[in-house]
This record gives sequence, C-alpha cells and structure tokens, in this order.
Amino acid sequence: MIELQDVTRLFGSTRAVDHVSFMVPRGSVFGYIGPNGAGKTTSMRILATLELPTAGDAFIEGLSSVNDPDRVRRRLGFMPDAFGSYSDTNCAEYLDFFARSNGLVGRERTRRIRWVMDFTGLRSMAEKPITGLSKGMRQRLCLGRALIHDPSVLILDEPAAGLDPRARIELRQIIRSLAADGKTILISSHILSELAEMCDRVGIIEQGRLLANDTVAGLKGNSQTHLDLIVVIDGETETAKTILAQCEQVSDVVELNRTLQFRVAGNRQHQIEILHRLCDARVNVLEYRVVDESLEDLFLKVTAGNVQ
Repeated sequence: MIELQDVTRLFGSTRAVDHVSFMVPRGSVFGYIGPNGAGKTTSMRILATLELPTAGDAFIEGLSSVNDPDRVRRRLGFMPDAFGSYSDTNCAEYLDFFARSNGLVGRERTRRIRWVMDFTGLRSMAEKPITGLSKGMRQRLCLGRALIHDPSVLILDEPAAGLDPRARIELRQIIRSLAADGKTILISSHILSELAEMCDRVGIIEQGRLLANDTVAGLKGNSQTHLDLIVVIDGETETAKTILAQCEQVSDVVELNRTLQFRVAGNRQHQIEILHRLCDARVNVLEYRVVDESLEDLFLKVTAGNVQ
C-alpha cells in the first residue's frame, strides 16, 4: 500500500533523505521515528505528492507519487504536523470546504461530513470557530480533514504533538480503529512509548538513512548481545552477590533494596543456570525476570545522536 523505492532528496549539499526504501502492507500501522531533521517529514511529503524526490520513487497502492499525483491524492489522507485554518470558519464549514475540494457532492458530501464528525467526536463542536478549539480538538479536526474523502492510506506527521494524556490515548484508539477497518497508516511521533503500543512495525531514520525496519520484538532480538536481569531477594543478599560474582557471564551487578540487577552475556541457558545456582544455595528468590527494553532504549542503541 505504501512503498518508498531508493528515495533520495537533496537540498543543496544536504541529503535530507538518503536512499530510503521500505514497504507498508495493507491494514498495518508503520511507525516512523528519528530525531528532528532526520528526514521523516521530507519522506512523508514525497509520499503525499508535496515534494519531488531527487532520485527514486514513492508509491501509494502501486501508483507513483511522482508520475501520477492526482490519482495518488484520491487514495491518500495527509495530516501535517501543523495545519492552517481560515478566519471566521467553524468546524462544519471547514470540513465542508475540504469535502467539496475532494469532489464530494450532494448526499455523499453530507454523509461523509456527518461520519467524520461522529468518528472524531466533533459533532458537538460543529458550529464552534476553529480558533476556539483546544489543541486536541484541532488535531481531531485535522485528522477529519484527512479522512473526509475516505482514503485507503493515511500519512500522519506528529499527530500526538502537544496533546494531553487523555487526548493521546483517544487518538491512539482512533488510529487502531482505522487500521482495524483496513486503512494503512504511516505515522511519525516523538512519543516512542505510544508508537510501540500501536505500530506493527517501526522504521528508525537518522541523517536521512533508514537504520532499522522491523517489529518492536524483532528490534529487541537484533539488538541484544546480552540481557539485563533483575532478581528480588527475601532476606540477605550477600550469598546471591557471591554466586553472581562467580559466574563468568555476569557483569555490572547493582543492588538496591534487596533487588539485584545484573547483565548476562550468552544464551537463555545461562539465565536458567544462574537461577538454579541461587536456588541450590537456598537463596529466597521472590522474583527473577528480564528487564524489558523499551522502544526508547532501542532507539538510543540504533541511533548515534547525529543531526544535519
């Protein structure tokens, strides 16, 4: 449904996008993450027919954004990181304008406006001026504009930026609902914990180059040459620390309130052997688990913090 093929975009001597390729299948959510200036927005604008690549091509449902932009736009809903509004315009008028711009007429236009307002929770705000909306409601209105012509593909650039916790949760539910209905979604965000919850795959971009493209679980597996474990002890911890110090695979042992955190090199069998040794020494183990890596941890591992 979405495909970038070896896309490059130059601004002078700067490679904003550098030979980026990825695909997003129908009905899935692809999270696009990277630092400011990494090339996320430029990639999205190329897909949305708002920017031409220096080399390569971008496709929506097999149609080239470069060679067939009109047909691409009929299949695509684009939500930019900031959107303009018109003075003295209320929500209903705003959506009606974009419905007409997308060629909707008569009952179909009325039906789509009503559906969008109901789906985004804007029905009670229909007559309210856009300038009087909260940040969360403005984001809902911008999403509604992207949905007004019932596109099969959505590109959302930082839709959760500046939203309060409740608004972010509600937006996440809306996005998952759209994916469940078969829409394909490319979304960028700096709130990585939320992307981990809603995305089927994530792509990590830095200095214009795509460094990773995998599921969150796949990224964890690829990045782990070691595991961090936690063991919670009921009673004294000296015996447990002595046993860990004797294990060649164990390093970086830290104690805090009868909880030991340590790093284990090697495979799952080493984790099992360590637990057996603790139990054989009659250490009262209350909890023994792997420290789960977050998407933020994976992002820091994959990227180097470079900007351009």
